[in-house]
This record gives sequence, structure tokens and C-alpha cells, in this order.
Amino acid sequence: MNFIRGVFPGTLLCIVIAFAATFISEHYGGPQLLYALLIGLALHYLSHDAKVKTGIDFCSRTVLRCGVALLGARITLPHIAELGVRSALLVVAGVVVTILCGVVLARLLKRPREEGLISGGAVAICGASAALAISAALPQTRENERYTLLTVVGVTVLSTIAMIVYPFIAHELNLSAVNTGIFFGATIHDVAQVVAAGLIVSPQAADSATVVKLSRVLLLVPVVLMLTVLYRSSTAAQSGGKRQPLVPFFLIAFIAFCVVASMGWLPKEAIDFASNASRAMLVTAIAAVGIKTSFQELSLLGWKPIAMLVGETLLLGVMVLVVLLVW
Repeated sequence: MNFIRGVFPGTLLCIVIAFAATFISEHYGGPQLLYALLIGLALHYLSHDAKVKTGIDFCSRTVLRCGVALLGARITLPHIAELGVRSALLVVAGVVVTILCGVVLARLLKRPREEGLISGGAVAICGASAALAISAALPQTRENERYTLLTVVGVTVLSTIAMIVYPFIAHELNLSAVNTGIFFGATIHDVAQVVAAGLIVSPQAADSATVVKLSRVLLLVPVVLMLTVLYRSSTAAQSGGKRQPLVPFFLIAFIAFCVVASMGWLPKEAIDFASNASRAMLVTAIAAVGIKTSFQELSLLGWKPIAMLVGETLLLGVMVLVVLLVW
């Protein structure tokens, strides 16, 4: 009861923001996560209130990890098997190259390596969800929190731009419906924008794009697991010597949901519920992250992080297009 009393006010605040963001998105269009983030930033002054601070911290960590875990229910291995070997290799290569590009750009621009991992992972895998999941596996510093927030804003904006521009590129290059779907699924950051871009072209392109995109989401598991192992000693030092589990609980739950969904043990209604619950939790979590961060702190990051996001996005898009044209 003491725990509930402690987290209830802050959690309720984040839920209200999530509802407001959802209402605006459904009635006026635009990305739901971005609205939650901006409303949270506007209410930053509440982060200093002791009554809501515990709940805000709870949403930014525990609720976030539960939302990432539920993402696994959307992924079924038979659908991913339909990709074929070449498409699967393209997806894996795109993820690896983009994350390495993030690390290299961070080094060239004299930014922390963690920023390259967060931005590279967000661009390579699944946008805001990947940024939040990767950030959860890294040491929890104010710098990482600020950069994660900026990455969420950046990949959301870039994903929306790609949703509009990429269909024109696919049309000009005379890509087939299947290759168009592969292009969208392997390059656009957020799942919603991937589906929307595919539907602009054709239902077949949308189906192909969705399968490719979900295969990218599945790669979140090995990436987060690798980073957890690499940064295990750092997170242990940060938590006073207490070593974190080798495999985070939310990652185990992610894999479990993926396996259960792949075995056909979950009815469609349950998968839809898990997908909606995951989205709601991620929106609530990003609202909490927004409350904890101020515009002034974001401005301290400068132009370099934005350049990293744009560079990684362009690299991934060009790489996938070149491979498809060679095919």
C-alpha cells in the first residue's frame, strides 16, 4: 500500500498526459509519442514536486520496460521466415552497419559512445521504442536521459518525413510492390509510419513492409542483450556494487511473448490487446521522460546529435536502395 501511495500521483499524471496525446493524435493527426513528449516537457516544473516524483520515475523505468516486453507479442517467427534469406541478411546488415555508423559518428563528433549506440539503435531497429529500450540497458545518467529524449523527437520527425518522401522515391525508381515494402520496412523508423507508407503504394507493399519491420524489431533482443553484458560493470558501479542480471527481465518477457505468439497459443484478440497495451505503456513512459527533462537541458546537446541522426538515416536508406537496385 505504501508503494501504491507513493507511485499513484505521478503515474496518474503520466497517464493523463498519455490520454491527452492520444486524443490529439486521433482527432488532429500526428505522432502520438511526440505529443506525449512535448506535453511532458511543458510540465517539467512538476518534476521537482515530491508528491509526483516517485511515480514519474516508476513510469520512466518500470512501465517503459513492461511496454518493451509486450512488443514481443506482435512478432511471429513464421511471418519472419517468409522474408527469405536475402531479405533477412539485408535487415541484419542494415542494423549492424547503422549502429556501427552511430558509434563512428559519435567518435568523429567527439560525443559519448552511448549517444551513438542510442541513436544508431533507434534508427536501425524501431525508432522511439528502441531508443528507450537501449537507454534502459545503459548507465542511467542525466546525459543519457537527455540524449534519449532528443533521439525520440528526432527519429519521430525523421520517420514522418520518410513516410511522405520514400513512396515518391520508390515510384521514381520503379520498384516492385514487394521491393517497395522491403525498402520501407528496412529503413523507416516507426512501425506506424512503415504501415502508412506501404498503404500509400498498395496493400501488398504494406504487408511486405510490416513483415520486414517486425523482423527489425526482433533484432532488439540481441542488441539489448549485448549492451547489457558490455555495460554490466558500469551499471553495477552506478547502483552501489549491485550487479544487474545478465539478461534483463523485460528482455526475457519479450522473448517469451514472441515464442508464445509464434506457437499460435495467443488468439488474435490477445495479440491486439498486448500491442495496444505496449503502445499505451510506451506513451506513458515517454510522457514521464518528458517531465523529467527541460528544454534548457536539451539545448545543451547542440547540433551534433541531430547530425548523427540524419547521417544514420541517410546511410541506412541509401544502403538498402543500392542493394535492392542491384537485386
